[in-house]
Amino acid sequence: MTLAAEIVPVTPFQQNCCIFYDTEDKSAVVVDPGGDVERIEEAVKRLGVAVEAIWITHGHIDHAGGAMDLKEALGVPIVGPHRADAMLLDRLEDQARMFGLTGAVRNCVPDRWLEEGEILSFGTHRFEVIHAPGHAPGHVVFFNRDAQFLHAGDVLFSGSIGRTDLPGGDHAQLLDTIRRKILPLGDEIGFICGHGPGSRLGVERRTNPFLR
Repeated sequence: MTLAAEIVPVTPFQQNCCIFYDTEDKSAVVVDPGGDVERIEEAVKRLGVAVEAIWITHGHIDHAGGAMDLKEALGVPIVGPHRADAMLLDRLEDQARMFGLTGAVRNCVPDRWLEEGEILSFGTHRFEVIHAPGHAPGHVVFFNRDAQFLHAGDVLFSGSIGRTDLPGGDHAQLLDTIRRKILPLGDEIGFICGHGPGSRLGVERRTNPFLR
């Protein structure tokens, strides 16, 4: 069975909501539905996939702001992030007001928190959960060892790293997370991130100015 990914840019932040799906059995999960839920639903219908769960990397508005609406629309559970982001998820509506956003943003209550080392799966596809704080206290990333693929959320970007000037951010902790938990996964690992294009860990290790 083949793992595929569909990126659906959502919200004014152009966050990469991601639909992971199997090209054969059409099982799927949605990662980080930050908003524009109708657009995400349209992509699900176009792909003809059956979504089993919503996975959340962290508790910022552009990643979790549409999760409750999508949960109700699809009838699936919300899984993640780590419970250290509970305070952020409890204040998504406050975040919306802070950024001057209007529209459907609701505080999020996950059905299940995640811990380091857990395994999430759909179909035959297994993702290891890595707790990756620094951008947000409860940030997690999802690593598929078989596919040599990582969903890095807002931890690492092509040529950059996650911002740490938001509540709960810690620059030194983020760099430690990247160097101790992310880069050792291997130079060949490709990744999708929360905004912009993806990359490979080896490229970022060699060229990312924040990691020198």
